[in-house]
Amino acid sequence: MTHTLGIDIGTYQSKGVLVDASGAVAAMATRDHGMLVPRPGWAEHRAEEDWWGDTAGIARELLAKSEIDPSGIEAVAVSAIGPCMLPVDGTGAPLMNGVLYGVDTRATSEIDLLNDRIGRERILRVCGNALTSQSVGPKILWLKRNRPELFERTAMVLTSTSFIVERLTGARVIDHYTAANFSPLYDVTALDWTDALAPDILPRDKLPDLLWSSEIAGRVTARAAAETGLAEGTPVTCGTIDAAAEAVSVGVRNPGDTMLMYGSTIFIVQVTESPVRDPRLWYAPWLFPGLHASLAGLATSGTLTHWFRDQFARELPRDEAFALLAAEAEKSPPGAKGLLMLPYFSGERTPIHDPLAKGAFFGLNLTHTRGDMYRALIEGIAMGTAHVFETYRSVDAEPARALAVGGGTKNRPWLRATSDFCGVRQTVAEKTMGASYGDAFLAALAAGVASPGDIDSWNPAAETVEPGAPPAEGYALFKSLYERTRDIAHALG
Repeated sequence: MTHTLGIDIGTYQSKGVLVDASGAVAAMATRDHGMLVPRPGWAEHRAEEDWWGDTAGIARELLAKSEIDPSGIEAVAVSAIGPCMLPVDGTGAPLMNGVLYGVDTRATSEIDLLNDRIGRERILRVCGNALTSQSVGPKILWLKRNRPELFERTAMVLTSTSFIVERLTGARVIDHYTAANFSPLYDVTALDWTDALAPDILPRDKLPDLLWSSEIAGRVTARAAAETGLAEGTPVTCGTIDAAAEAVSVGVRNPGDTMLMYGSTIFIVQVTESPVRDPRLWYAPWLFPGLHASLAGLATSGTLTHWFRDQFARELPRDEAFALLAAEAEKSPPGAKGLLMLPYFSGERTPIHDPLAKGAFFGLNLTHTRGDMYRALIEGIAMGTAHVFETYRSVDAEPARALAVGGGTKNRPWLRATSDFCGVRQTVAEKTMGASYGDAFLAALAAGVASPGDIDSWNPAAETVEPGAPPAEGYALFKSLYERTRDIAHALG
């Protein structure tokens, strides 16, 4: 029987899945890893251990669990957190840890420098995106200015997915969806790299070749076969960022379809007929020619639930802690008895793009319990998500269908609070394993053993969450709290 394999590298965990031609799961595997925070505002992964080590280990585990002959795998697709910045030398060896996506805010001064030099309007017009902590271009400039000895040794700058694909196939490629995050180095109209805006950041020949996400990038090499257990010659797709693969996994494919990914961060992907260019949001070509994506993401979401568990619920059994905290939150009324939480513990991405924003619990009194605080935390994340939906509506990009996915969908109070504050019905698919499943489907598309509409039978809807009435004035007070404390947050540095 035909099978495809998908592997996704997340912020804290990697997942893999082996799927047959009907979408049935033959085997699953996971591996945990950490996120390195060497100083405030920085976020890193170890490329060899966290990205390639997890990929090779998961592939071997999937083959062992399923007992499937590796030669029966039609294609492999991978995704990973992104966009990331990883300089490599001429042999492909990493020169430093991988610098993560928008949660890493080290390049703030480079963003300001490029905005002043090029002009915000010109950057938005050419690149489709304002420069933010999500942009890779400023991080490459940070490397050049702050690690000149490493920059001189840099043969190419890869992202997380392209590093894994290079290890599998030897090809150095990147998909258009990911490349759009390399502002100001990518022209969204030409669908090509550009040095017109910032010729002094990095020569074009030090950037990977551009492909569409489901195009075949190459085939598994003998060396990669020895490390992964895959058959030499197995086709490997170009790959993409995890959020895009996750959107595919739940059926996002038509204009208006919108994914809400409940992961370490909330990430939102809406497919659109034409580009939505607004400095509060991100833009990228979608995974297939002719379609576009309007993107948004919070800086900390699931990460906050982990932080709360580790700081305030250490006595709870680790494997039961989230369920027990959710039960405590259920006992707190909507609005958490007048308690507000700003979820800006690593600054914030969309729509405020403020790397100096700070997290806060506001309104605490002696009657508040841990359950109230956890209720306020998940409502704060939900209100941050509502701010994104409000932004979509302000640019006439109302999401037509909201599809929820990710581990956070198991947190029922969080799921309901999001529907309430955003005013949307959410559909939760039967399979919520996320990006790795989307990767397996993209591999099936690339191999010609599936068509786009097949995802509806691969992963049908399991339930819907209807919106209710959110606590009166809660959202307005949430936005006001940020606006009134912004100067204090910035003064704290």
